[in-house]
Amino acid sequence: MFNDKTLNKLVEKYGPPPKRADRSEFLYEELIESIIGQQLSNKAADTIFNRFLSLFPGNKFPRPEMLLKTGDEKLRSAGMSYGKASYIKNIAKAFVDKTIDVRKLQKIEDAEVIKELTKIKGVGNWTAEMILMFTFGRTDVFSLGDAGLRKAIKTLYKIEKDKEILKLSEKWKPNRSLACWYLWRSLENTPTVGKK
Repeated sequence: MFNDKTLNKLVEKYGPPPKRADRSEFLYEELIESIIGQQLSNKAADTIFNRFLSLFPGNKFPRPEMLLKTGDEKLRSAGMSYGKASYIKNIAKAFVDKTIDVRKLQKIEDAEVIKELTKIKGVGNWTAEMILMFTFGRTDVFSLGDAGLRKAIKTLYKIEKDKEILKLSEKWKPNRSLACWYLWRSLENTPTVGKK
């Protein structure tokens, strides 16, 4: 499948990945969920995200206009920082004023999508790359800044330098998103310091 024996062993071990649909119609929601969960364990991220939803009628995701009218202190009460409260409002504003146009993003190259998304203060390259993979279902994305991928590559290939990692990832084109999925899976049995 890949021109890489190490990766092909992971393919044999873990089998085919789950099918990914294009979820770009949920871009607004997934950007906000991604910001809320940044630098948190999955459990903490889920807790804060559920508290965030509970701030709104029927525990439903607020439309951008409603989110912009929500006070920062109210958002803070869900457990997020002032920074994250500000960032999710930046996302809401980008949808209200049409800075972000999902249909346009669907039609442009990955690098251009990243460029558009990172214009929103609070959305960095890593967030944009995860959105490309998991929301847009793009098949050839590699995230150099992802700590999990770097850890898997260090363990499996014994390399750490950016230049070497990028050179290695070239072998996986045009299926780098799939390669990432297998690399993340390889970490599941790896002890992580502080992992609960």
